[in-house]
Amino acid sequence: MRRTRVDMTRLAAMDTREAALLLKGVRDATLRGGRAPFAPRAEIGESWQRMLRRGLDPDRDHRSRLLDAEEVERRRAASPLAEVLPVLREGLVSCSAASGAVPHIMVVADADGRVLWREGSAPVLRKADGHGFEPGADWTESTVGTNGVGTALVTRRPVQVHSAEHFVSTHHSWTCAGAPLTDPRDGRLIGAVDVSGPLATMHPATLMLVSSVARLAEAELRNRHFAELARLRAVAAPVLCRVGGRALVVDAHGWLAGVTGMPPVDRLPLPASFGAGRAWLPSLGLCAVEPLPGGWLLRLVDEEARAAAGASRLVLDVSRPRRWSLELSGAAGSWTQELSPRHTELLFVLAVHREGRTAAELAYDVFGDPTRTVTVRAEMSRVRRTLAGLLEHRPYRFREEVEVEVVRPEDPADLLPHSTAPAVRACRDGRGSLGV
Repeated sequence: MRRTRVDMTRLAAMDTREAALLLKGVRDATLRGGRAPFAPRAEIGESWQRMLRRGLDPDRDHRSRLLDAEEVERRRAASPLAEVLPVLREGLVSCSAASGAVPHIMVVADADGRVLWREGSAPVLRKADGHGFEPGADWTESTVGTNGVGTALVTRRPVQVHSAEHFVSTHHSWTCAGAPLTDPRDGRLIGAVDVSGPLATMHPATLMLVSSVARLAEAELRNRHFAELARLRAVAAPVLCRVGGRALVVDAHGWLAGVTGMPPVDRLPLPASFGAGRAWLPSLGLCAVEPLPGGWLLRLVDEEARAAAGASRLVLDVSRPRRWSLELSGAAGSWTQELSPRHTELLFVLAVHREGRTAAELAYDVFGDPTRTVTVRAEMSRVRRTLAGLLEHRPYRFREEVEVEVVRPEDPADLLPHSTAPAVRACRDGRGSLGV
């Protein structure tokens, strides 16, 4: 008989002690392989299983060495999140202080799970120190277990963790709600924001608040990017008027600021190491690259040189929990690009099924719904622009002459832990083929 999962709204209606005891019973039964009246929420149960596979001790406090003050300041200066701290502060600290809400703290961590900033109630900050929840601390799942920062970074989804839903028992007096933050310029995971405090601060609406403020912060980054792109367009216009042949101007993240002699694109994926000189790009071929204030001028090299530079080998690396990449290599050298979660799922499915997949099959593989072909075709159109000449369609597949390798995590259960795609879940559970 299927058990009912723990519901946050029901917990909020309970006495704090009663809710904590219920969750402790669920956790204890689950960790010892027993059966509790209620099942843990899906995202919590999956996190617990990851911790068990890693051998993390659920009854011992886990901490890593703090980053020194100099390294914390270096990471703060380099993080895009520094630009949106006022948005996060206004939404998560100032509002609650003005309304007299139960004291809590806001914590902002980078993509490595390192705490960079925290603000809020002084008494709660002192309690956080006792948990090691302080600037420079490592709050990844693999270090401290299930929590609002580390679990949100792994799953790339907002998550609330209350009392005994924390894998490590020393955090059971604590509650937190966290949301991941991505850079809208390239889809890269840049960190997480979390609201934490003692058990009395728990409210089911907290997660919705944190998620909404995280989206506001990403919107602020997007608006700043639009302003930068507008400045680059002013530079690009006179330059492209003087350039003969086919050329385009892009910013540091590949977004188009101007084009001449060829169809426009929204964004051109650039490799991690990119600079002046000659570079091979999968969607264009061989290009001459020149720096501009705030971006790059790319001029396409002749057809014969472009044809000689084609890629012959593709490596899809899905071995890391939050950073997935694609490396292409050929006569002109190699090219590496980080991938978005959705494109990672699509390319993984095509790498597993070298014979190809129809739009309906891909829709089922990724969404569990074979009717979502419009969405699949739109996503695959973007992928094919990135990998021009390497992907065929009808069905979608890699060209036969391209060597494809998938670098997987050692434990299949750690494969793309953020993904809910049926095809990925099947491989994660050992029900699908990984023989690439």
